[in-house]
Amino acid sequence: MTAPLYALVTGGSGAIGQAICRALAQAGHHVYVHANSQLAIAQALAQQLQQEGLSASAVAFDVTDAQATQEALQALLEQGTIQVLVNNAGIHDDAVFPGMSATQWHRVIDVSLHGFFNVTQPLTLPMIRSRFGRVINISSVAAVMGNRGQVNYAAAKAALHGASKSLALELASRGITVNVVAPGIIESPMIEGAFPRETIAQLVPMKRSGQPQEVADLVAFLASRKAGYITGQVISINGGMA
Repeated sequence: MTAPLYALVTGGSGAIGQAICRALAQAGHHVYVHANSQLAIAQALAQQLQQEGLSASAVAFDVTDAQATQEALQALLEQGTIQVLVNNAGIHDDAVFPGMSATQWHRVIDVSLHGFFNVTQPLTLPMIRSRFGRVINISSVAAVMGNRGQVNYAAAKAALHGASKSLALELASRGITVNVVAPGIIESPMIEGAFPRETIAQLVPMKRSGQPQEVADLVAFLASRKAGYITGQVISINGGMA
């Protein structure tokens, strides 16, 4: 059986998402770079990958809109089975819990958790028919350790851990693996303002933030055939944070 041809990365326009898209394209997949509000960034990345001789295209839909997601996925499936799915879409809307609004709670849950269902569920049967698949859900150190001001985000991502373990059991006999990657403090424009270097040195035993490429390399390995015996795992990549 040849390597999977099609990979979908939700939230592909962000720093980690872009690195994952590039790594999967370099591994030989046609990568669908997904975005919602940042389609122009996804299109620019897809064009850049094409100029480098790699295969990619941009897609846009709101993962919280079940019908729109279903319609977008059906159009993609007409091109071929999506055998690598990276659920990377997620948002922050931070507040300490006593001051958190219902809107903040539901927005974050909708993207990370309901978005996971809306995207993954329609793709499972095609994966089963092809007898190969890789589902990789991007979580966070917040779901493992907790984080002040992120009860909503930690709840959404921790829910993904349980869902991934259960789905891994359902799909293991069909040649499909389901794993979670839980990054720690990864370098990005958002992190630069939130975590000064001295704070990172205190929190991270390796005394530095991680690089998006380091997360992408792990995802690319989990997406490969070499990782066929790894499933149902939550793998932290956080520089030694306990």
